[in-house]
Amino acid sequence: MSKDKKRIMSGMRPTGKLHIGHYMGVLRNWISFQDNYDCYFAIADWHALTTKYDQTHDLKQNIVDVALDWIASGIDPDKSIIYLQSLVPEIAELHIYLSMITPQNWVERDPTLKDMVKILRKEPGELEENQDISGIISYGLLGYPVLQSADILGFNASLVPVGHDQLAHLEFSRDVTRRFNHIYKTEYFNEPQPKLTQTPLIKGIDGQKMGKSFNNDIKISDSEEETAKKIMRAITDRSRIKRTDPGHPDQCEVVCPYYQIFANQEIIEIQRKNCELALWGCADCKKQLAVIMNDYFRDVRTARKELEQNPDYIHGVIKTGSEKARDLASKVLKDVKKIMQLYI
Repeated sequence: MSKDKKRIMSGMRPTGKLHIGHYMGVLRNWISFQDNYDCYFAIADWHALTTKYDQTHDLKQNIVDVALDWIASGIDPDKSIIYLQSLVPEIAELHIYLSMITPQNWVERDPTLKDMVKILRKEPGELEENQDISGIISYGLLGYPVLQSADILGFNASLVPVGHDQLAHLEFSRDVTRRFNHIYKTEYFNEPQPKLTQTPLIKGIDGQKMGKSFNNDIKISDSEEETAKKIMRAITDRSRIKRTDPGHPDQCEVVCPYYQIFANQEIIEIQRKNCELALWGCADCKKQLAVIMNDYFRDVRTARKELEQNPDYIHGVIKTGSEKARDLASKVLKDVKKIMQLYI
């Protein structure tokens, strides 16, 4: 990795195969960073355990699936470091040290923790809306924001990719950084800056937030047939009752917004005109959209199928990337212990 490039750190929880929202909102941005930044991308399995600690039976496969989706999408192991969080134990040790200096009320009011609790409430079989969480939320989940800070500071990253709606999440890590530097009278840690990214909102086919748990997602790895079937179930213009009724593209909840994201301008204008004039019914719009989206993801899906045939390569990427990540994290941890005047 280059000493002249700024360092970026980001990651994802391995909770299942990735969907098109991950691709459009995150992976495309990561891919664009690879030539100009030193990129560290974490498969954050510890973070997955904070809410899925009793569902570890598929964690190993989820880790592989995330790696497959990343690499097939264009995350290049020769340009970026892809690593497994749990294979970099230095992060866990740094997390302990950071937890010692982090006030309890910081954690309790942090938006990241609040968002994770919301996820628990929405997961089938998890928390009810008004259920008291005090006896259910785990110590690990409570420390989620501190572990996130350790993820970033473990590589002394300068930049963290975030959307405008995620700035508050990063502010916690910036606060922890400032507190560490202040307590130990150092300027060792870079105060991580937001790398603002374009993250188009892609709703699930039911018009709600896209997610595996809601059974409303289109996965990067879905077959063309699966994609077409899901699109045919997508919500359109609820006010359009008959095939002969003029459509209202601006009131279409899912299909028309998908056109805006995946189609070129010429196709968008054709679709809009045919909808408004009732030349196309909603089914016609969906069939054309399925063709467009399958064309869009065909190369990624082909690459993924090829990678699936070489599991040793995927495991090798994870192992090698984790070793490289440890090289840097161990140096940072050693420096931290010296700054804190701990026994080495």
